Amino acid sequence: MELRHSEEHEAVSRTLRDFVDREIKPNTLQWEREGEVPRQIFTKLADLGFLGIRLSPEYGGGGQDFWFTAILLQELMRAGSIGVVVAIMAHAEFATKVIERGGSHELKTKYVQAAAEGKLIGALGVSEPEAGTDVAGLQTRAVRDGDEYVINGSKLYISNGTIADYITTAVRTGDAGHRGISIIVVPADTKGLTRSRLQKIGTHSSDTAEIFFDDCRVPAENLVGEENKGFRLIMEGFEGERLVLSVMACSQARLMFEQARQWGHDRKAFGQSILGFQVWQHRLADVLTQIEAAETLTYRAIDEYVKGEPANSIISMAKLFATEMALDTARECAQIQGGLSHMEECLIGRLYRDSLALTIGAGTSETMRNIIAQSNELVA
Repeated sequence: MELRHSEEHEAVSRTLRDFVDREIKPNTLQWEREGEVPRQIFTKLADLGFLGIRLSPEYGGGGQDFWFTAILLQELMRAGSIGVVVAIMAHAEFATKVIERGGSHELKTKYVQAAAEGKLIGALGVSEPEAGTDVAGLQTRAVRDGDEYVINGSKLYISNGTIADYITTAVRTGDAGHRGISIIVVPADTKGLTRSRLQKIGTHSSDTAEIFFDDCRVPAENLVGEENKGFRLIMEGFEGERLVLSVMACSQARLMFEQARQWGHDRKAFGQSILGFQVWQHRLADVLTQIEAAETLTYRAIDEYVKGEPANSIISMAKLFATEMALDTARECAQIQGGLSHMEECLIGRLYRDSLALTIGAGTSETMRNIIAQSNELVA
């Protein structure tokens, strides 16, 4: 199922596809080995107007809706590297969108505009060693001291953590629970802030870090929105993040299907192509059916989100179904390639080992089921 609505969408798609073919595809293996995406990719996307495609024009963004983000994601995913897309989205959609929604004019001018122009790279700091999906349980604390906040604690599994120039950080400024959470933009060069890169089994080109705050002093003006009112901003941001991962999952699954189908035609076994065997015709038919279903559900979720309708439940359904589907698709497509799929040079092999991250990021599959149950009166 193709995502196209207008000539403008088509033009954006063509420009992005050319950029991906020229600037990203030839370099993905190198970036996987190096463990990060070069800064010039951010600046080149910014020059084309795509880095802040959903940010406000007042602060250098494109002012477009999520359909344009979906097109951006689909074309970027054609490069065959989840890590590259995670790095770009963690900056443009996760870390910066929160500031735009809740920050002061001065904060937006300083960070959102620089982010849209590719001059600064952002990271979103929410997860901690003892609080991942349970955002209300986070412990990193910020204490007001005059015109500054003093921050102590740590963050874990932070995408862009070692390359970011600022971390949009969730902190505890009040009592326990969701009512005591605030968001503060912490410059990465703040004294007392240290970062350590983590080694992962997948998404290698997206750097992931543990971040430590030791009496980090940050200007009080870096508070996003009101003190103790940050939980709502985080929850609102999760809707966009989950849609991002839904589109990524659908795009990845379709790419793997295309690779598997081509391999099935080209590879010979027992005197015929692999797709000469009915068992593989049926298995890939099931894969394609699941992809079409996931895309349809994801596009419905985007439509409701763009219209401003309550969409938490349908977005959670899309994220649950699409990411679990991508994991199943990866297993099937890896199986048809046999031993080749266990090689780092194999596209399906890399996407297979990356697939698990999609079911965990922005809320686990179990959390999605909880949201769906609570939203549809399934809880006694």
